[in-house]
Amino acid sequence: MTTPQRRSTGGPRQAAAIFAATLELLADKGYDGLTMESVAARSGVNKTTLYRWWPAKDALLAAALTDSDLLSFPMPDTGSLRGDLLALAHAIAELLTAESTAPIATAVLAAAPARPQLAQVGATFFAERLGREQPVFERAVARGELDASCDPAAIMDLLGGAIWFRLLLRGQPLTPEYLARAVDLVVDGLPGAS
Repeated sequence: MTTPQRRSTGGPRQAAAIFAATLELLADKGYDGLTMESVAARSGVNKTTLYRWWPAKDALLAAALTDSDLLSFPMPDTGSLRGDLLALAHAIAELLTAESTAPIATAVLAAAPARPQLAQVGATFFAERLGREQPVFERAVARGELDASCDPAAIMDLLGGAIWFRLLLRGQPLTPEYLARAVDLVVDGLPGAS
């Protein structure tokens, strides 16, 4: 028996298959139906491999949410803060509505209130995502579009929260017109650089 090769990102050689299996099972079975045993069976790896890298399913789920290509998208660089935020809004909307990713978001959202560990998984995911979005705000400050004191997390909370609320709580579509209005409301309320 050979030991899995460590990837440069700190996971087993089969990480992509493991993460895909984790997210597929989450979408199919919900949080309660997601088990280390079912991930091992679906991904074709030994359960011991999973436990060697992740001590529990919450740790595995956190890694899958942050490291899987399924939930990633390129960070925009349109040349303007408004353009970048609009591109981000469209990418978030796509993740929440695409057949392959919408069930994942719904499963995590539905399970999180009753499970503090899952809330931590969400916090890890969004902290990592905010780190990826940081250059959008750094470029806006450098271009003089945004005051350096602005809080990127608050900006993304306002934008992302509006998208999540409209789709998941109001049950209304995320039209291009709505996304543009949401971005305009956020951008119009931001102080520019002095």
